[in-house]
Amino acid sequence: MSVVIVGGGLAGISAAIALQESGVPVTLVESRPWLGGATHSFTRGDLSVDNGQHVFLRCCSAYQGLLRRLRADHLVDVQDRFDVPVLRAGAEPARLRRSPLPSPLHLLPALAGYAPLSAADRLRAVRAAAAMRRLDPADPALDTLSAGAWLAQHGQRPWARDALWGLFITSALNAEVDEAALGLSAMVCRRALFGRADAADIGLPLVPLEELHGGPALRRIAEMGGTVRLKAKVEAVTTDPKVVVDGTPIAADAVIMAVPHEAAARLLPAQALPDPLRWAELDASPIVNVHVVYDRKIMDFPSSRGGTTPDTPRNDLFAAAVGSPVQWVFDRTAVSGLRRGQYLAISLSAADRWIDMPTARIRSRLVPELRRLLPAAWDAEVQELFVTRERRATFRQRPGTAAVRPGPVTRAPGLFLAGAWTATGWPDTMEGAVRSGLTAAHLVRRYLRSTHRAEERVSVR
Repeated sequence: MSVVIVGGGLAGISAAIALQESGVPVTLVESRPWLGGATHSFTRGDLSVDNGQHVFLRCCSAYQGLLRRLRADHLVDVQDRFDVPVLRAGAEPARLRRSPLPSPLHLLPALAGYAPLSAADRLRAVRAAAAMRRLDPADPALDTLSAGAWLAQHGQRPWARDALWGLFITSALNAEVDEAALGLSAMVCRRALFGRADAADIGLPLVPLEELHGGPALRRIAEMGGTVRLKAKVEAVTTDPKVVVDGTPIAADAVIMAVPHEAAARLLPAQALPDPLRWAELDASPIVNVHVVYDRKIMDFPSSRGGTTPDTPRNDLFAAAVGSPVQWVFDRTAVSGLRRGQYLAISLSAADRWIDMPTARIRSRLVPELRRLLPAAWDAEVQELFVTRERRATFRQRPGTAAVRPGPVTRAPGLFLAGAWTATGWPDTMEGAVRSGLTAAHLVRRYLRSTHRAEERVSVR
C-alpha cells in the first residue's frame, strides 16, 4: 500500500517519516524547491538568512522527537533554565528567569521582581495566573472570549497585559492579547508557564533552518525508501483516491493533505469537505522580520549559562522589549555566518501594520527604537537592513476559531488532513504542525489496516 502526502512542511515531513518507519511507502509532493514549508533559509550575499525567527520550548516534545528522527537534534540548543532579558528605553533590562523552586512556584520570584510592573500590578498578575491555571483550555466557552477581555476582568490593566502577558501570548499565537482566543492562550500559559518547571526553557537552532529541517528531511525520507517530488504542482485530488501532479494522476491507497487551509479547500473534492465549509473564517495573520546588520556588537547580556567567552559564538542571545514596537530581538551573527559586526533580527508578530509598510519607513521606525533600547547602537553603523514578510504566517487565532478548525478525518474515505491549522489543541506553531502530521499518519495506518482486512475477507469469500 502507498500514501501520497501533499505538502512538505513540518506536518508533511512528520507524516512521511512516521509512515516510512512503519513500512508504508510514501510519495511526498511539494510545490516549492525545498522542504520545510514556512521554516526555510536563503542566502543574501555572505549571509545565511532564515525567513523568520523560529524558537521552541522544552515542552514541545513532538517537535523535538522529529528532530531526533531527522538526526538533527544536536543542531539545536535549549536553555538550562528559562531566562529572558526584557528591554526598556531609559532603564536597565529587566529579567524573567525561573528559579530552582518546583512548579508552580518557579516563576514567582521573577514575577515578584519584574520591574516594568508596579508592585500592585505584580500582585494582580499573580492572582490572574492562579485563576488561569484553573481554566480548562478545551472548554468551548473559552473560545467565545479573548484573552485580553478575560485578563481585564481579572484585574490586568492595559500596561500589564502588554508588558507581561503579551510577551508570551502574542509571540505564541501571532495575535495581540486583546484579539487572541482565550482557550489557546490558556493552553500556552498552563503548559509552558504553569506546568512543569522546565517547560518554558527556550530552544534555538544552531544552524540555518534549511540545515535543521529541509535538508535532513530530504535525506532521511530518501534513506527510508520514500519519494520526494519538489517543484511539483498538485492540480487536484480525487476520491479514488488520486492526486493529479503536473497533469499526471498518481494513484494511492490514502492521501494526506498537509497544506494551508486555502489550498486544501481548493484541491480537495467537494465530497471530502465539510458542509458548510467555514475554513475561510480562519483567515491569516502576518509576521514580519526585520534584519539589521551592524558594524559592531550592540547587544550583549550575561549568558543563562553563567558567563560569556569573548571568542565563543553564542546562540542564546535574545531579548524581549516592552513599551516599544520592537517585540523580540535575536542575535543571528553566529548562525548566519557573519564574521564581523552583529546581525540582529527583530521579530514582529501580529504584524498587520507592518506587512505592507515600505522598508524605508520600517527602517525609520525601528533603527531609532534599537537606539532607545540598546544604547550601544548610538555609536554603531547600520551596514545593511532588509525585511522578510510572511503574509499568511499563521491562521488568525481569535475567538471562534476553535469551532472552525477541522480534525484530521475528512468526509471522503482515504483522504486526511494535517497542518498546524487543524484541531491539534495547540496554537499554529511548529509543535502543532508536527503533532498534526503524527496524528494523520496514525489514522492512515489504521485506515490501511482496516482496508486490508476488508479486502482479505472479500478474497476468502
